[in-house]
Amino acid sequence: MSMNSSAPNQNTFAITTPLYYVNDLPHIGSAYTTIAADVVSRFYRLQGQPVLMITGTDEHGQKIQRTAEALGRSPQEHCDKIVEGFQALWDQLNIRCDRFIRTTSKRHEAIVREFFQRVWDNDDIYLGWQQGWYCVSCEEFKEERELLEDHYCPLHPTKQAEWRDEQNYFFRLSNYQGKLEALYQERPDFIRPDIRRNEVLSFVSRGLQDFSISRVNLDWGFPVPTDPDHTLYVWFDALLGYVTALVDANQEPTLENALAQWWPINLHLIGKDILRFHAVYWPAMLMSAGVPVPGGVFGHGFLTKDGQKMGKTLGNIIDPYELVGRYGSDAVRYYFLKEIEFGRDGDFNETRFVNILNADLANDLGNLLNRTLKMVHKYCEGYVPAVSNDDIATDDLLKSKGLTLGQEVADAYTSLSFSQACEAILAMIRAGNKFIDDQAPWALYKQGKQAEVEQVLYTVLEAVRLAAYLLSPIIPNISQAVYQQLGFEINFNSPESLTAYPFTVHAHWGALPAKQALGTPEPVFRRLELPT
Repeated sequence: MSMNSSAPNQNTFAITTPLYYVNDLPHIGSAYTTIAADVVSRFYRLQGQPVLMITGTDEHGQKIQRTAEALGRSPQEHCDKIVEGFQALWDQLNIRCDRFIRTTSKRHEAIVREFFQRVWDNDDIYLGWQQGWYCVSCEEFKEERELLEDHYCPLHPTKQAEWRDEQNYFFRLSNYQGKLEALYQERPDFIRPDIRRNEVLSFVSRGLQDFSISRVNLDWGFPVPTDPDHTLYVWFDALLGYVTALVDANQEPTLENALAQWWPINLHLIGKDILRFHAVYWPAMLMSAGVPVPGGVFGHGFLTKDGQKMGKTLGNIIDPYELVGRYGSDAVRYYFLKEIEFGRDGDFNETRFVNILNADLANDLGNLLNRTLKMVHKYCEGYVPAVSNDDIATDDLLKSKGLTLGQEVADAYTSLSFSQACEAILAMIRAGNKFIDDQAPWALYKQGKQAEVEQVLYTVLEAVRLAAYLLSPIIPNISQAVYQQLGFEINFNSPESLTAYPFTVHAHWGALPAKQALGTPEPVFRRLELPT
């Protein structure tokens, strides 16, 4: 297949998180990537597109073997235990993945063997010597200039790299320099954001070295199909997990079955630390095996806490289980996507977290709905006012915003500008609060101006409805509470339920039916308190 046949499938949408390394329980960074992938998936599901969201675990390699030994477990026992922790956290965060792939599965081994054979047959694998400093925590060889004093790794400053001098199998990455440069040129959005793209272009332009794809004296991993004395290196095996995940449970695990429906994957979401593997090694491996490359790779930034890098030595790690346990999934999802521009580094500060959630969701959104619903119950007998869309002038403050908001927010989600989507929706909510204060429906009611009262209240309710619908990929539970109080029966956590609420209708102004019976006004988001 030519490289140009690799544009992603437009009728389906497949997205992946990294396959997380299971040497330890998930940290807040893994949660951040997985929340973002879930939000993107929910946005495409809202639009009625078939979506496949893939996450999972990378379970082989020396680091896992050593971690398990240190804990007195077998590697498999260790992996099983940590995997449960990942799945529990994704449930707690209301993340709905379609496929959870484990690289220790038999199905995965079948795909790895078939893929290896293709690359082998293409003469892109050879036996050579590898000498150099190896960081077990990174599972990669480091150049001398990349290391700190005494060969400590900059990414793992408490771990010294180990000198290795061994025979390994290598992948001929150097053969793919020209093809990769052509790919980046033909598809400028293959690597996003631009800062990451520039890093990759600079790395590739310095000349690509072949990389080793096997290790000796390692039991924990798949044997190299052509030479069982060698074990396949973690990255060659792990990246193929994305392919294995595409095979339906009732299908035979073959490349043909894996690539039939969902390939090319539209988007790999990753942290910027594993950019090189996804933006350079991975497309080259796929080209070698005659498989179209994915739609693109997005490398997001790192998280800090109170302006400081997080680390066990500093004792300032954010425990994601504790955070979601204390504040709920919607709050955690909202903060990380609204407060941090996706692609840049971002900071978590608990006081700011509580203040933002209270301001945006309790005060602005929750309070606007609550006070308006109470007035509708008081002035309109608890039904949506009998106002038609045409009764409201197009230059009305809220309607004029509402007419363009759906498209603006859809564009923001599509480009992964989550904070921009939130800001645009919130601007509408804040305008709603100002509008109701300025129009003062309570005063109009006293003056006997019932038609005007109804028009004001309908307009505000519709603004809140539209905002809730557009925020539903980020805060599905709160959006559902809003919709149910507006008299709709919807479950934003169930794709089947969404078909009755199509994006083509509900992402646009005017979808609130006149005379619909409204629910009882209740706070949709309770104010948060800082732990004392």
